Amino acid sequence: MLINYGFEIAINVPQPTPIITLLDITEGRRADVLTESAFVTTPEVSNSQYRDQFNNRCRRMVAPPGDFRITLNGTIRDRGEHDFIGTNLAEVPIPDLPDDVIVYLLGSRYCETDQLSDMAWKEFGGVTPGWSRVQAIVDFVHRRLTFGYSHARATRTAAEAHQEQVGVCRDFAHLTIALCRCLNIPARYVNGYLGDIGVPRDPAPMDFSAWCEVYLGGRWCTFDARHNTPRIGRIVVARGRDATDVPLLHSFGPHVLKTFKVWTDEVSEEAPAAA
Repeated sequence: MLINYGFEIAINVPQPTPIITLLDITEGRRADVLTESAFVTTPEVSNSQYRDQFNNRCRRMVAPPGDFRITLNGTIRDRGEHDFIGTNLAEVPIPDLPDDVIVYLLGSRYCETDQLSDMAWKEFGGVTPGWSRVQAIVDFVHRRLTFGYSHARATRTAAEAHQEQVGVCRDFAHLTIALCRCLNIPARYVNGYLGDIGVPRDPAPMDFSAWCEVYLGGRWCTFDARHNTPRIGRIVVARGRDATDVPLLHSFGPHVLKTFKVWTDEVSEEAPAAA
């Protein structure tokens, strides 16, 4: 199947403002991209690219004073398969974890393992280790939090989400990640595109989505506590310890968001969207 994806983001800045974006599709999916427009800024400014410590593709630029717009559009080939389910996958003992996975056991800015550890062990310590335990955590978070765009708050942590019992997709991901790490199960934060493919269309404006990946059986597995059902057509943009590592747009100075449009739609195999 083919998926048309893209975004239009516009901000206003009062002075020349350095910006870093993490808006490019992850390297692991670049081979699936059939067409993609240039990364366009209006006004036009130069940008340079680099890879961060999590191998995300980042862009650096300086936005001039006034309105500043970023756009991109592309088409990607996707297998059209639901998220993988591996009910027989086991937890990997800490001594056997790869070196680069250890960091995803540690507490981080939005995932306070120290505050949630006692609750996590009381709630899930008796659950069969492995996939069953992670799914029990995901089920708990799905029930515990009420989703709503009006609940969005950029500073909400996993512990606060647990206490307030509300949040958006990033809060569902953060709480899942924190609880997994409390139980010595590596988990990391993911953001990307997730369109309404294979499910009823959500009437709300489309947004980038957040979910998590958990390390079981020697592989990273997708879990999404907001939806809590296997989905089709995820397109990963970036991964990190939590939302701190993967801001879609980070400005080194104040900015006002003027426009935020995201699209992720299945398109005909015969007529892929123009880039």
